[in-house]
Amino acid sequence: MGLPSDPKASAWLMQLTWLCGAIGFWGAFGALANSELIGAISWVNLWVVGVTGVLSFFRHAVFHRSDAARMGWDYGRRNAFQLEVGFANLAWGSVAITAWAQGWSLEAQGAVVLLFGIYMVQVAVLHWIEFAQTGLNQRRRVLSRLVNSGFAALLLWFGALALNP
Repeated sequence: MGLPSDPKASAWLMQLTWLCGAIGFWGAFGALANSELIGAISWVNLWVVGVTGVLSFFRHAVFHRSDAARMGWDYGRRNAFQLEVGFANLAWGSVAITAWAQGWSLEAQGAVVLLFGIYMVQVAVLHWIEFAQTGLNQRRRVLSRLVNSGFAALLLWFGALALNP
């Protein structure tokens, strides 16, 4: 996996991930406005968990050197932890897409959304701690942390909504 460590590829994938997440939340709030809870959860499950999970797999695992450079973690070699995160993203992304495609129940899809929400809250907390301790690249990284924190909060909310309709 000797891909180049130019951060442009992973930056593009990160922006695409945010766009797909935004599409999922946009569709979900549209469905909620029409009192379609299962539709709302399906939007979140497919786009915010499924598509972003698969994109995050590519960013963390396939373009791991690019992503490491983007985050300031490029050690000049493969980082197995980043590959593990990519594999985890692929796992829940694949399950979320399967849940959507197979029309799993509201509760089952809600559990998948909640699972990803719990993960994202933990990631957000970790990133805010890193930010507070190092202050590295503050301006560039504040937006990323705000978006991730907002996505995490919305995932928890939609997951809880699905499990307690």
